[in-house]
Amino acid sequence: MYIIGFPLLLGPLITLHELGHYLVARYFGVQAEAFSIGFGKEIAGVTDRRGTRWKLSALPLGGYVQFKGDMNPASVPAASARPAAAERDGSFQNAPLWQRALIVFAGPATNVLVTLAIFAGFFMAIGKPVPAAPERQLTIAAFSAGSPAQKAGLKVGDRIVAIDGRTMGDFRDLQDAVMLYPGKQLAVSFERGGRTGTVPVMAASVEQKDRFGNVSRIGLLGVRPAGVAFAFERQNPVEATTMAVRYSVNVVRMMITGVGQILSGERSVDELGGPIKIAKYSGEQLSLGPLAFINFVALISLNLAFINLLPIPGLDGGHLAFYAAEAVRRKPVGPRGMEVAYRTGLALVLMLMLFVTFNDLVGLVG
Repeated sequence: MYIIGFPLLLGPLITLHELGHYLVARYFGVQAEAFSIGFGKEIAGVTDRRGTRWKLSALPLGGYVQFKGDMNPASVPAASARPAAAERDGSFQNAPLWQRALIVFAGPATNVLVTLAIFAGFFMAIGKPVPAAPERQLTIAAFSAGSPAQKAGLKVGDRIVAIDGRTMGDFRDLQDAVMLYPGKQLAVSFERGGRTGTVPVMAASVEQKDRFGNVSRIGLLGVRPAGVAFAFERQNPVEATTMAVRYSVNVVRMMITGVGQILSGERSVDELGGPIKIAKYSGEQLSLGPLAFINFVALISLNLAFINLLPIPGLDGGHLAFYAAEAVRRKPVGPRGMEVAYRTGLALVLMLMLFVTFNDLVGLVG
């Protein structure tokens, strides 16, 4: 399953990402010299009538579109300061700034569209989970043993209305507001007998293990709601798309929170994963069936968009940062500055890849 799941996951996502760049560039008349799935030495390829080399390369951890006028696959401008008119025609660097920005942004945008299409499809085909008793959804029916909420003074029959000032609509909102904050003190607002109050609750830090033995650390309040049962209501395309957007925004918010916690030391760097962990998870999700795997594809697609939009030179977000600087300065960043930035960005990306791969190997051995 790992051998099948990994290429089945990354192959289409990388191809769609790069097709986003390619199609928008082609629309603007920018010529692509190479379209590669993978990095490094070419394994197989074909050149089309426009002169684009479509190829598979040896290292299947990404891809690129190399445009006319690029020095390398990272779209660093070619060294010649004043190319001939024939060289400028159809070159990426000769395109207007706004067109270059759209070409670069099109890759991550395509990944976001894939995610939204999958989530919207789920909401249309399967439906939105709706509590059978929505009015009792956040009413506490019982406490788990050693419940932090009970220790803080909450009682059976209390209705939780907000966490840290964020209004709770249903139990899923409550889970999202707590699970990312193990060991953190949260302000829990509640209703009791027509009155409201707020108490500080230290979320329990619990290690949760799935059926494959993967361990994650989550926060819990230790409460069981009175409304325990869900029905599923299928949504029309407009409602499904709106819900897909909201769900995706919430996933991105959780990504940002998780990264921030790792940078601040609240979470261990061991929670970072690389290609080996992705391959492991892809095989596991594939073994659970097509729906689980497609949901995992949507999450990874959103992750790819998020990572690529980080303002690191060499990634799409780094290019967009340079274009923003160019728009403000009304001239491109100097070649020396770009060279230093891209070398630094490449070094950071390589170090991160080595680190997460080492993490993956340690996790497998452990």
